[in-house]
Amino acid sequence: MIRKILAIILLPIFILACGKENTESKKIQGDKFLFGTHIAITIYDKDEAAAKKAMEAAFNEIERIDHKYNSKVKGSLIEQLNSGAVKKVTLDDEGVYLIQNLKNIYELSNGYYDVTIAPVLEVWNFGEKERSDVPSFTELQEALAKVDFTKVILDGNELYYAQDDIELDTGSFLKGYAVEKAKGVLKDMGIESAFISSISSIETINTKPDGKSWRIGIENPQDPKKLLGIVELDNQGMGVSGDYQTYIEINGKRYHHILDKSTGYPVEGKKMIVVISDNAFLSDMYSTAFFTMHTGEIMEFAEKNNLEVLIVDNNMNITRTEGMKFECAK
Repeated sequence: MIRKILAIILLPIFILACGKENTESKKIQGDKFLFGTHIAITIYDKDEAAAKKAMEAAFNEIERIDHKYNSKVKGSLIEQLNSGAVKKVTLDDEGVYLIQNLKNIYELSNGYYDVTIAPVLEVWNFGEKERSDVPSFTELQEALAKVDFTKVILDGNELYYAQDDIELDTGSFLKGYAVEKAKGVLKDMGIESAFISSISSIETINTKPDGKSWRIGIENPQDPKKLLGIVELDNQGMGVSGDYQTYIEINGKRYHHILDKSTGYPVEGKKMIVVISDNAFLSDMYSTAFFTMHTGEIMEFAEKNNLEVLIVDNNMNITRTEGMKFECAK
């Protein structure tokens, strides 16, 4: 079975029922299918027409990024490079920013967060027809030979690959960046209270109109039908990575999609990581990169870089930073 999960926003129905939240602000909601998933935006604003206009502009920004960089979208800059249609692409400042941040996270994780991992994902057939057997050592080694982010070369604003079979996969970071940029569009257009979700990447603008934080339900990675707990966001972005989000089952055993580039097998030791920061793009990347790092390293880095982190290990033990606003489910 191949399964993908949705993050849950717990909108406070009891407040709506009391009629307080809508006395001045109206709730405007919309969603659009981009990045192969549904992206949802909720805005609270007195001017419904202005809110809808801002929402449309935010969705247009997400779509622009999807078409420009998504490695799965034919004709995007990255797809052209991956397919060999071109040998080199010229990036603008935005593209340079993306690649530089990928390099930073690659180095932070000692090379384990590697966005050239796609050949190994393809061997496992995540998202495709299921395998009937575990990939062989030879299959994995052949795929791993094509994984090396150091072969992704950024020379000024020119991007190219130093190895012909290298491919850059945008799946672990681009939605987070798009959500972050959509937030900027909404703020520039005067929106002061909003929530944007692209499943594993979430952004918020300030609080809800009543001044209360956005309350986000976090699925229990052991049983996604239940909640592990609730976190609170206030003008922050969140990224979630888990072993329950995308996986396959082979001979009754589950194999998830966050892979160890030293073995080609799924990373062991953790079931879920939640990262909250002031930037959904960084939160998205960190939540994946931290899967490959020791808990002590993660906590030390989080404290030094103003991140809130929650880690669930294989035994369902929870480790979190002191500032993480987390309420365990009852």
